[in-house]
Amino acid sequence: MVATEDFMNVLCSLVALLAAANLCGALCERLRQPRVIGEIAGGLIVGPTLLGAFAPGVVAWLFPSSGPVANILGAVSQLGLMLLLFISGAEMRLRFNRSERAIVGSVSVTGVVLPFLVGLVILQFVELEEYWGPQGNRPSFVLIFATAIAVTSIPVISRIMAGLGILRTGFARVVLGVAIIEDVVLYAVLAIALNLAGGPSTKVFGLPDLLGLEPGSSVDIAYHVVATITLLAFFLACAGLIRAAAAKARPLLTGVPGTAKRVLFLLAVTIACLFLGVQVFLGAFVAGVVVGQSRSEAADRAQASIRRFANAFFIPAYFALVGVSLNLRQPIDVWFLLAFLAVACLAKAGSVYLGARLARAEPSRAFNLAIALNARGGPGIVLASVAYGAEAIDRDFYVCLVLLAIVTSVIAGSWLQSRPPAVFSQHDEDEPAKAAETAGAS
Repeated sequence: MVATEDFMNVLCSLVALLAAANLCGALCERLRQPRVIGEIAGGLIVGPTLLGAFAPGVVAWLFPSSGPVANILGAVSQLGLMLLLFISGAEMRLRFNRSERAIVGSVSVTGVVLPFLVGLVILQFVELEEYWGPQGNRPSFVLIFATAIAVTSIPVISRIMAGLGILRTGFARVVLGVAIIEDVVLYAVLAIALNLAGGPSTKVFGLPDLLGLEPGSSVDIAYHVVATITLLAFFLACAGLIRAAAAKARPLLTGVPGTAKRVLFLLAVTIACLFLGVQVFLGAFVAGVVVGQSRSEAADRAQASIRRFANAFFIPAYFALVGVSLNLRQPIDVWFLLAFLAVACLAKAGSVYLGARLARAEPSRAFNLAIALNARGGPGIVLASVAYGAEAIDRDFYVCLVLLAIVTSVIAGSWLQSRPPAVFSQHDEDEPAKAAETAGAS
């Protein structure tokens, strides 16, 4: 049982986190900026960056680095990450018309492949071993570095477009379609990268332990790569079968709220991932994909209930703890940060623009897609936090990844909000006319 003093410490820590995150998040929304930026800023305020400059003892008491309080806050952060990815996966319900598929396909390929190639080429000529974490190695760092350049944010960009009232336009469908495809690929790559790194503990657990796999061996690495890809493929391919089995078991679960069923499914998939040695965040993501395919009023109510509670407690706490983990008063290589920001933005935006133009999108539309898909937001921060938590990267590169997510989200939000909403819907209006012209010409 947690001691009374520790329990009070946890409550005070959560009050500080949630108050700062929600107040700063609301302020950012009023300024028409992504809420996640305000939630991280709240953590910066109550953490070492600001409060720590004046009252380091208070910060040390609120957010100790070890002990029961640190363990409980770590668990809250992990639950926040799981719920964030579960909700993101559940939002993956998107259909495209025929005219949008070419752009989605082309941009998805160029938007992943080209930034990855840029990352690989850079690391062939620039030695960045100083940014490896204690468990880092070259293969894992290469994958993390390339993924950081290629990743796109679904929650941030969808929230921006919803605020602009353009979420039902063809432009929004293309942006979210590309982001969905990219995130499925990149989360799988990130899971493999973390398995290559090994994590802060080399203790073997679950099925790898039963198989007698030696941590870091070629067989161990091969097992984790195959297990990750197999799990992802299984859930994506068998989502319908899983839902059918759940429907048959419905009489046995009479009286159990839909919200409870979804949470239990999330926890069951997470436990399975832990046993198999697959990264937990990927399990939460695919669990969300499975439940997101259920389309009924009851399912929507259940998912909305989970979303409301997660957005009120766990997710703000997760992002605020990201801010607490940053200490921007500590020195950082500013030139490396600026160079990394520039390369990441140019590689991602340029690859999206090229893909859109190859699919014959107009230059203005291709440019808007490039700016929108350059936003890293939540997935960028997830990448940073899980890689840092696995000790695959060091503090300096962790700070760079978080700042990249913040800066690109601000740029995307500011640019899209500066454009007239009609710009994003004009292509929807033009398509029938173009189709009529083509039919008349034939």
